[in-house]
Amino acid sequence: MKILIVEDERLLADSLKTLLEKKGFQVEAVYDGESGEEYAELGVYDLLILDVMMPRLDGYELARRVRSKRCGTPILMLTARSALEDRVQGLNAGADYYLTKPFDSRELLACINALLRRQGSQVDELALGNTALDLSTGMLICGGHSVRLSAKEFDVMRALLRSGSANLSKESILARVWGYDSNATENHVEVYVGFLRKKLSSIGSNIRIVAIRRLGYHLEVEETC
Repeated sequence: MKILIVEDERLLADSLKTLLEKKGFQVEAVYDGESGEEYAELGVYDLLILDVMMPRLDGYELARRVRSKRCGTPILMLTARSALEDRVQGLNAGADYYLTKPFDSRELLACINALLRRQGSQVDELALGNTALDLSTGMLICGGHSVRLSAKEFDVMRALLRSGSANLSKESILARVWGYDSNATENHVEVYVGFLRKKLSSIGSNIRIVAIRRLGYHLEVEETC
């Protein structure tokens, strides 16, 4: 499970990141709302944790922008404001839960687990054609056959499955999988797409990763005669 923390108090953000990583989550933290918007739009996170009081782009506006892009990722909002009007404003902006600072780490973890459970099968599995990607184990499954993906293969495959028939550019895959600050190049994407094609073939999948010049990749299901 991947979690994005958007919190301008760096000490708190880094403390939350450490806490959640110890619980087995993959966590990224950014320290302003504008960066949070860019990261959230990548569509690779299972949960967004947003601080309300941030300069320039606050948590309310960030949540509204995320929801306007039809992003259904659960949003947990953190704030020092405890008034009813503030909670209502957060929920109306698109938050799924509103946690008031200071909070106990046990309460935070309970909220996170509850929000992730609400997603049901959408969190556990992504499927297309005769093939499924188990998000909890990293296994690619087709009928009685399965193969384990490496961490990068998993992230690339998940991005492609979430995009479906829409083209996903190499630049977008690089940002989603390797991150904005990585030295990875488009050749890395090509290599991992090649790995995935071999693994899909090895389990008898009817999914094809199709390359479109200058547009990137998308998935297609092969028709059977």
